Amino acid sequence: MTIHFGVSLPQIKRTWADTKQCAQEFERLGYDSVWLNDHLYGIPGPQLPILEAWSTLSAVGAVTERVQLGTLVSPIGFRNPALLAKVAATVDQIAPGRVIVGLGSGWFQQEYAGYGFDFPSLKARLEQLDEAATLMKAMWTQDTPTFAGKHFHVDSVYCEPRPKSPPRVLIGGGGEKVLLRLAAKHADIWNNLAVHQGDLGHKVEVLRRHCADIGRDAAQITVSQQCLVVIGNDEADAAKKAGRAQQLYGGHLGAGGPLSISGTAEQCVAKIREHVRLGCTMFVIEFFGRDTREPAALFAERVMPALRAA
Repeated sequence: MTIHFGVSLPQIKRTWADTKQCAQEFERLGYDSVWLNDHLYGIPGPQLPILEAWSTLSAVGAVTERVQLGTLVSPIGFRNPALLAKVAATVDQIAPGRVIVGLGSGWFQQEYAGYGFDFPSLKARLEQLDEAATLMKAMWTQDTPTFAGKHFHVDSVYCEPRPKSPPRVLIGGGGEKVLLRLAAKHADIWNNLAVHQGDLGHKVEVLRRHCADIGRDAAQITVSQQCLVVIGNDEADAAKKAGRAQQLYGGHLGAGGPLSISGTAEQCVAKIREHVRLGCTMFVIEFFGRDTREPAALFAERVMPALRAA
């Protein structure tokens, strides 16, 4: 079994030079993927400067050679899904076979309003997610697909040049009745939000039940965990950093939770093995630290080899 390690790129209150340097360094360190969040306002404050996800991702693809490139996640309401399919197909031309299209229903109403996007009910947004995944896959695999849904439609649309292989689709979120059913239906990867990290085992079981209901092999879906990683050189260093992370994030990003990945390298290895036991084989990591290259290097040196040798 292979464990996949991805890492979030600096994007909020950072320059393109910062993002580029980190992407290249994370690739050099042996990480499997790099990720951007798809928000138009900074988090937690809308006034914070933030780089737009897909234009930045295309640039990252041009300055790297191996790492996979993903968004965690792109709200359907930001872009017509036919346009997003075309954007992803173009990034695939820049970075062939490396694109992961992360999709979600969206939640940050203030940025929708600020940019003039409709923000319908959650039910409608989930319907949009369902239609979008169907439409986008058709555009990557068919010559001139036509699609007529409740929310979106295309008429004999061209998406050329198409990807040689369709990008993998990640669906992120934890809603058990609808979102996880959509993941069972559409996703190559399901990503568990950091805020639900402690419920990982339960969410995986719900996903598996949805797969059984629709006749899909749950093993076809990679389980991913968004997570904060706080790693120290020794126990004292790790405890000091964990305390600062708890003050800064509280329960956000899973900090301080029962499955939080925090401590020395050996403790981080043990926590990751606990996730793997629950069915998770992919990690999208937000490293704690001003310059995330430092904890990323420590993790790559002391944690990843222990898990990949197992």
